[in-house]
Amino acid sequence: MSKSTVDADILLVEDNPDDAELTMRALRSRNLANQLVWVKNGADALDFVFCRGAYANRGAVGALRLILLDLSLPKVNGIEVLATIKSDERTKKIPVVVLSSSSQDKDILESYNLGVNSYVTKPVQFEEFSKVVSQLGLYWLLINHTPPR
Repeated sequence: MSKSTVDADILLVEDNPDDAELTMRALRSRNLANQLVWVKNGADALDFVFCRGAYANRGAVGALRLILLDLSLPKVNGIEVLATIKSDERTKKIPVVVLSSSSQDKDILESYNLGVNSYVTKPVQFEEFSKVVSQLGLYWLLINHTPPR
């Protein structure tokens, strides 16, 4: 499938390939990664969410079920991505979970002020990281009810 027509339930926005691989592996272990797209910077995340640029033909704006968002991103940082998504009527109801190595109060407070649905600090240990991501996926995709599209 071409990059411009791919659709997803989960958008993973992560510039670190090791963290991205661990996240995808944890979600795959629970069969939650079938419709996952990984982008490596904030500009690509916004293009994907708003169906523009390389993703102009991918589908409806706002069709995602979950965005896992790192804060430290190239091109457009995670706070800017979050602010843009949560300020647009078409996308503000998409659940966004910040998955960041930062546990600084200012990052947590700013994320919640912008409307993040959850803020999770990435665990350092592989097993704990895998467990946390699996639990996130199970909750947001199977337990939580999102608004109708």
